Amino acid sequence: MNYFKKIMMFAIPYKRFAILNIICNILFALFSTLSFLALIPVINVLFDKSKRVVEAPEWTGWRDVKDYVIGSFNYEVSQRVNEDELSALIFICGIVVLLFFLKNLFGYLAAFFITFLRNGVLRDVRNAIYDKILELPVSYFSEKRKGDTISRITADVNEVQVSFLSILELVVREPLTIIFTIIAMLIMSAKLTLFVFIFLPVSGFIISAIGKKLKRRSEQAQQENGYFLSLVEETLSSLKIVKGFTAEDKFRARFRESTDRLKRILDSLLNRQNLASPTSEFLGIFVIVIILWFGGNMVLVDETLAPATFIAFLGLAYNILTPAKQISKASYSVKKGNAAAERIFQVLETETNIKDAPDAIEKKDFEHSVEIEDITFKYEDENVLHDFSIKVPKGATVALVGQSGSGKSTIANLVTRFYDVNQGGIKIDGIDIRQISKKSLRGLMGLVTQDSILFNDSIRNNVGLGKDNATDEEIIEALKIANAWEFVKDLPKGLDTNIGDSGNKLSGGQKQRLSIARAVLKNPPIMILDEATSALDTESERLVQKALENMMRNRTSIVIAHRLSTIQNADNIVVMQKGRIVEQGRHEELLSRRSTYQKLVEMQSFE
Repeated sequence: MNYFKKIMMFAIPYKRFAILNIICNILFALFSTLSFLALIPVINVLFDKSKRVVEAPEWTGWRDVKDYVIGSFNYEVSQRVNEDELSALIFICGIVVLLFFLKNLFGYLAAFFITFLRNGVLRDVRNAIYDKILELPVSYFSEKRKGDTISRITADVNEVQVSFLSILELVVREPLTIIFTIIAMLIMSAKLTLFVFIFLPVSGFIISAIGKKLKRRSEQAQQENGYFLSLVEETLSSLKIVKGFTAEDKFRARFRESTDRLKRILDSLLNRQNLASPTSEFLGIFVIVIILWFGGNMVLVDETLAPATFIAFLGLAYNILTPAKQISKASYSVKKGNAAAERIFQVLETETNIKDAPDAIEKKDFEHSVEIEDITFKYEDENVLHDFSIKVPKGATVALVGQSGSGKSTIANLVTRFYDVNQGGIKIDGIDIRQISKKSLRGLMGLVTQDSILFNDSIRNNVGLGKDNATDEEIIEALKIANAWEFVKDLPKGLDTNIGDSGNKLSGGQKQRLSIARAVLKNPPIMILDEATSALDTESERLVQKALENMMRNRTSIVIAHRLSTIQNADNIVVMQKGRIVEQGRHEELLSRRSTYQKLVEMQSFE
C-alpha cells in the first residue's frame, strides 16, 4: 500500500473530481439500499390488507423519524390502493423506477468525474517519468535496457491505471453500499445480520489465501515485458546486421523464449486473478443459502420475522455480493499495481549524481579559455584518465588523438558534463563547470558526434533543434556552411523533407553534414567534435572536413580524431595513450620527433 499512497500524491491536483465522485458515490450507495427497502412497504400493503394504514402519522421529532417515514409511505400507498389498485401499482412501479434511475444516474456521474482524475494522473505520471529520463545522467542508461525503460513508461503506467486508479471508483462506492446495506439489515433483524457475519471472516481468509503470490508473479511479468521490448528495439535498430549475418533464427529463438516465459507467467497470474470472482460469488451464494435456512426458521417456525422483511433482507444480502466481489478483485489489483508502481518509482526516485550546485551561475558567454586540470576519471573500477591536463585558449583548435580506448571520447563526456570527474577539475574562464548550471554550460557548446543522431522529422526541425524560431534563411545559411544545402535543395520538399527514422533516408555523409549544420545554427562559442568523420567514405569525408573547417573558423574547438588527416591544421595536437598524454604539439613538430604520433600517421598512411 506504500506505493499506492505515492501514486495518490499525483491525484492531489484533481481532488475536486475526487470530491464530486465521493458525493455521487454516497448518493449511489444510498439509492441502491433504498431501492430494496422500498420493497417492504410495497409487499405489506399490496398483499396484506391488515398492513394498510388508514391514518397519516404525526411528526413527533427526529427520534422517531424512521417510523414517520415508513408510516407516511405506507399511508400514501394505502390511500392509493383504496382509491384505485391499478393507480397504486403504477405509483409503486414509478417509485421503484425512480430509485433505480437515481442509483444509476449517480453511478454514471461518479464514473464521469473519476475519469478526469484517472486520466490526469496517468498523464502526470508519464510526464514525471519522461522528465526524469531527461534529467538522469547518460551513465544511468548505459546500464539499462531501453526496452525496460519503455516498458515502465507504457505497460507499468497502464497497469497502475488499471490496478490502482480503477479501484478509486470502489474505494467509496462499494464500502458505502455495504455499510448502508448492513445498517438497513441491522434495523430489520440484528439477530439474522449477526448470524450472516459469522461466515464473512471465513470468506475473507479464503480469498486472501488465493492472492498471496500475485505481486511477485506480476513483477516477474513486467520484468519479462521489459526484456522482450528490449529485444524488439534492438532488432529494429540493428535489422541490417541481423539480416546481413543471417541471424534471423537466433533472434527469433531469443524472442520466442521471452514470449514463452511471459505466457507462462501470465497464465499463472491471470488464472489466479480470475479465481477471485467465482470464489467470492460462490461464497456469497453460500452465505445466501445459510440466510435462507436460518431466516426461514425465523419466519416459519419462530415467527419472529415478517415475510416481507425477510424477502427484502435477502435482496439486501445479495446486494452486498457485487460490491464484496469488486472489493475482492480490487485487492488482487492492488497487489499487481504495487509491483508496477514499484518499478515506476525505481525510476522516479533515482538520485541523479549530475546536479546543479545550489548557487550555480548562469554563464552566457565564453571569454578566454577551457582548462582541464589534473583530472582522473573511471567509469567503473579502472581509471580511464590519469592526471590529465590541457588548456584550450579561446579561438584555438585542440585535437585529441590516440588509439581506441585511450580516453579521447571521455574528455568530450566530461567537458559537456555528461559525467563528473573523480579528481581534479574542468574550468571555463576560471570557473569550475560544476559551479555553472548544466543548461547554460551546454548552451556554450555545440556537439557533433561520430554517430549522426537525427530524428524522424523534417530537415528544418532537425537542423533547428538548438535554436528556437530559426528562420529559413538562417537554416539555409547553416546548411551552406555545412556543405549540406547542395543536396537539401534538390530534395522534393526541401527543408520539409522527412529524413526517416534516425535519418536513414540519407547517406552517412549527408547525415553528418546535417549534424554539423545543426551545430552551426546553434552558433556556440565552443565546439566539440567527437570523431565526426571516422565513419565516412573518402568522398563524404572530404565534404564533411570542408564543412568542419568552415564551422571551426574563428571558433574554440576540441576535436577528437580517429582519422589524423582531419586535424593537421590544429593549433595543438594531444597524443593520448591509456588515459595519459604522451606528447603534444603541432603536426610538423610531432612528426619531427619521430615518436608515437608518427607511428599513428604511418599506420593510416596519409600524406
